[in-house]
Amino acid sequence: MKLKAQIMDEAAVGRALMRISHEINEHNRGVDNVVLVGVRRQGEPIARRIRGNIHKIEDKDVPCGSLDIKYYRDDLSLLSEQPETRRAELPFDVTDRDVVICDDVIYTGRTARAAIEAIFSLGRPRSIQLAVLIDRGHRELPIRPDYVGKNIPTSRSELVEVRVPEFDGETGVFLMDLAQE
Repeated sequence: MKLKAQIMDEAAVGRALMRISHEINEHNRGVDNVVLVGVRRQGEPIARRIRGNIHKIEDKDVPCGSLDIKYYRDDLSLLSEQPETRRAELPFDVTDRDVVICDDVIYTGRTARAAIEAIFSLGRPRSIQLAVLIDRGHRELPIRPDYVGKNIPTSRSELVEVRVPEFDGETGVFLMDLAQE
């Protein structure tokens, strides 16, 4: 894998997440009914950053949790003939809430679909919204994010790598070339 370009630096990521935070607040006419759910792994710190931004904007604490969607993936049967399934868990009830699923990159839409299914296993939310830092296109399912930090047209031979301090020691978005040299 070879680095092609840095798409966003730390400041650009911060601005994009602040804009998404404002859009969530405006779209929902406040955040009293909003809960944030970060998709493990990279979506977790993004959800926490959005939560912190909303606290700065509204001076309100929005419930924030994370979701492991691996048991809700549509390719689980490819991993095992009898895949183990588990119920998702969050530290709050999603019933009749406006759930905002947060993730780093949307690509085919399959991760978002799995996250939606996991949310429905917990209750019946009033609405489910999707916030992503990067939309790279190439959707295979009819899923479109409600909030997007940046659209980056890519080829299938490229990878968008979002780096966050919690896992990578830095913040940024990088375009990588997957093609073999």
